[in-house]
Amino acid sequence: MKVIICGAGQVGHNIARSLVREENDITVIDQSEDLIRKLSESLEIKGLIGYASHPDVLEQAGAADADMLIAVTASDEVNMVACQVAHALFNVPTKIARVRHQGYLQPMWADLFSRENLPIDVIISPELEVARAIGRRLKVPGATDVIPFAGDRVYLVSLKAEASCPVVNTPLSQLTELFPDLTLRIVSIIRGDRMIVPTPRDQIIAGDQIYFVADRDHVPRAMAIFGFEEREARRIIVVGGGNIGLFLVSQLEKLQPRLNIKLIEADRHRAERIADQLSHSLVLSGSGLDPDLLGDANTGGAETIVTVTNDDESNILSALLAKRMGCKRAMALVNNPTYPPLISSLGVDVVINPRAVTVSRILQHVRRGRIHAVYSLQDGGGEIIEADALETSPLVGRPLRETGLPQGVIIGAVVREGKVIAPDGDTVIKARDRIVLFALADSIRKVEKLFSVRLEFF
Repeated sequence: MKVIICGAGQVGHNIARSLVREENDITVIDQSEDLIRKLSESLEIKGLIGYASHPDVLEQAGAADADMLIAVTASDEVNMVACQVAHALFNVPTKIARVRHQGYLQPMWADLFSRENLPIDVIISPELEVARAIGRRLKVPGATDVIPFAGDRVYLVSLKAEASCPVVNTPLSQLTELFPDLTLRIVSIIRGDRMIVPTPRDQIIAGDQIYFVADRDHVPRAMAIFGFEEREARRIIVVGGGNIGLFLVSQLEKLQPRLNIKLIEADRHRAERIADQLSHSLVLSGSGLDPDLLGDANTGGAETIVTVTNDDESNILSALLAKRMGCKRAMALVNNPTYPPLISSLGVDVVINPRAVTVSRILQHVRRGRIHAVYSLQDGGGEIIEADALETSPLVGRPLRETGLPQGVIIGAVVREGKVIAPDGDTVIKARDRIVLFALADSIRKVEKLFSVRLEFF
């Protein structure tokens, strides 16, 4: 597949890296000579210096025969115009644009991105995606990540195994024996720098980052098995009243009106505007690094603090200060990719990576075959994939142990007629089953082929 990526920043770089691994033909456009040089030196891509919205630059990039254009520059307007030019002059089939400014995304302007006006097939709003991701993590105390699949029937949950975890040093095969009615399967373990696809003989070790797939209704019980029996947070402090903070609090007010929420915003005028938009949350004006203000917000009595300002260092320090004052759990938004490995050892419980959220949403629309959703783990080291099993798939009609799944692939859940099944070697996949699986990066192309429509299907 020939893909043009507009923007060589962190998101563009990660998308390029994921797609190059799968032998796609990638061209990246950016105004920065330094970014293009670094990208060209590290990846087998064609780099082009210029404005991504200019017709001559897109022509040089090969837009005439491109399958997809992904516009993720720092400018919403450049992203939108690049898609418009790609459509009008080069008839590029699929166009994806990152749009940050919420003014473009109001429901009243929904026709803006129609085929007749600005023909963009997929709009990605990082701020809204991140706010939704935080909301999901708040619903599962102890989880570092929560991603819904299969129409919200299946959850991917990530957590860190503490030394006190009741099932540490227990072979995974015994988990099935101990909890036979629990629809759960561990699909990946991060141990140090290694990403492991576990076998039944493997054990969980203290310090492991675990990813499991489970029936949504079984998640609370699963968390208890791993040692997390906390109640869902009722008293929450949000630091940062930008798009992420405002959308998060608005969402929480709508879905859980009984929550006690306090939002801290440094800009007084912005704080006043936010207070007018929220129904019952308390808005405080000041710095999230001010101990007196955090005291006034009763931080010590809060169950969770979420720091989502535009400054990584402020987010980290606010979270740590709140933990020191007695707040039980801290989540911090961090853009800098060098920080997350250091932060958990300092005491921040959850690091929110907006780049990973955005990349995953875009990859969902890049994957081929009958693939519905994708979530990228560990900077593209592996992916959770949701797909339909077609009649022509080699997975269908045989016990899983006989299908010869590619190495580095594990099926976490099968959804059949609304019921979630935790598969084992005897499970037989049927046509139209919805599959949720994990695949290491090197195996993703093979997974796509498993779910592709073959000519004989027609």
